Parts: sequence; structure tokens; C-alpha cells
Amino acid sequence: MEAPLVVAIRFALFADLMMLAGLTAFSLYALKGEERASAGLPPVGPAVALSLAGLALSGIGMLALVAAMTGASVLAIDGAVLQEVVGQSAIGAAWIVRMTAMAVAVAAALALRRFPATARVTLLGASSIAIATLVWSGHAGATEGPAGTVHRVSDIVHMLAAAVWIGGLAAFALLLSPGAAGRPPGQLTLVHRALAQFSRVGTAAVALIVASGIVNSLVLMGVPSVGSLTGSLYGRLLLAKLGLFAAMLMLAGANRWKLTPALAIGIGTGESASALSALRKSLALEGLAALAILALVAWLGTLEPAGTGA
Repeated sequence: MEAPLVVAIRFALFADLMMLAGLTAFSLYALKGEERASAGLPPVGPAVALSLAGLALSGIGMLALVAAMTGASVLAIDGAVLQEVVGQSAIGAAWIVRMTAMAVAVAAALALRRFPATARVTLLGASSIAIATLVWSGHAGATEGPAGTVHRVSDIVHMLAAAVWIGGLAAFALLLSPGAAGRPPGQLTLVHRALAQFSRVGTAAVALIVASGIVNSLVLMGVPSVGSLTGSLYGRLLLAKLGLFAAMLMLAGANRWKLTPALAIGIGTGESASALSALRKSLALEGLAALAILALVAWLGTLEPAGTGA
């Protein structure tokens, strides 16, 4: 029971922190100063909720991890073992940093209304640090020597780039809400301009995801054979992840080259409802694919890589 619990918590923590960091980053790179307030990004309530959830999930996750390591129930963990893991391991050190970062994130989220500029930067920094610490709870944390350093740096880049992409999708879920069709033309123009900016930043994020993903795979598996991929659970899940990533790329391409220009035409003619509807559907599919990938990543991190075991 503990292993599935670890996977579920890893998935929830990945999704939570990436949406928090990505939404905050979006408000800084895609919107101008006055637009951030009018768009309400990141929204204070959800930002506080995501920060608190990240804090709680990190705490529960440590308990579940120790339970899985010892074979005990979460409710029957040996306090001495928990203290040893937290105080004498790299995973524990990373966890302490994450808990501290999430406490800072909670404070920053609460300060968004009073000190928006400072709070956004602080929130982005704290949530990004929290994401980086997750690397030590996966395969990269167990890789030793210089290869381990390369693996961890690459994995941090991989996760932060993914956060930019996923957070952008979350931002547009808010900006392209059903009420968007009735907003003033200027508000729709803001959405269109943000889409164009996100396309540029998203392209860089995708490039980083691909490059760091290749590095991670080479460190973990070398150049795997088709048989090692199809013949192991890890390999099959990895192939499923790559398939979903390819689907996200196709949807992102349609958004950039077809649906975003269609929105511009709709804004010009005053008939943007159909363009907004098409964008919502496409971005929703892209978001579902992203969540499925995060679920696979959470599972993959608990399995032995293809080609490395018996």
C-alpha cells in the first residue's frame, strides 16, 4: 500500500509545485505590470492554497517515503528511523530545504495583494527551489560521482522547464475561462499577446525539456535497445510518456500556428467566441496530457530503469 501512496503523493506534489511556479513565472514574462493586476495572476487564493498544499504534501510525502523504505505503515513509523533519514541523508537535507522554501512561499502568497511585485518574485524563487529539491527523491539523487552532478543539474532544468509549460497552460485555463468571450476587446487582446509571448517562451522550454531529457536517459540507461524498452515496465511507461509528449507538441503547434492567429482574426471582426472555444478545448487536452505525463514521471521515479537490472 505504501508504494502506491508514494507515487500518488509524488504526482500531487509535482503538479502542485509546477502549477505554482509556472503560474507565477507566466505573470512575470507574459504580462506587463498593470496587466498582472487586471488578469489576477497568480490569483491570491489559489496561490495560498497551492503553497499550503505543497507544504502538507511534502510532510506527508516524507512519512510515506520512510514507510515504504522500512516496510512499515505510515502510522507505525519508527521515530528514530525518520530522524535518521531527515537528519543524515541527502533526501532529508533536500526535504528540509523544500519545507523551508514552501513556508516562504506561503508567506509570499499571503503578501500578493499588499506587495505584489516583491511577493511574485519571492514566490517564484521559493517554488522553484522546492521543485529543484524533488530531484533528490528520484533517480538523479541516487546517481553518484560526476555523472550524478550532471544528472541532477539536468533533471532540475528538466523539471523547471516543464513547470514553465504546465504553468502556462494553467494560466490560460484562467484567462480563457467561459466568461472571456464577453470581456472588453482590450482584455482579449491581452490574451492574444500573452499567447504569443508564451509561444516564444514555451519553445525555449520545450528545447530544454528535450535536451535535458536526452541527458537524463543517457545517464540512466545509456542507449537503450528496443527490447529493453518494450520488455520492461519502466521502458513501456517511458514510451507512453514520450507518446504523450509528442501529442502535447502537436497540440502546442496547432495552438501557435492555427488557433492563436484565428483568435487575432476573431478579435478584429468582433467574433471571437468560436476561436476562444477551440483554444479552450486544445489547451484542455494539452493540460490533460501534461497531468498524465506527471503521473507517469511519479511512477517512473520509483522503478528501476530499463536495462539496468536483471
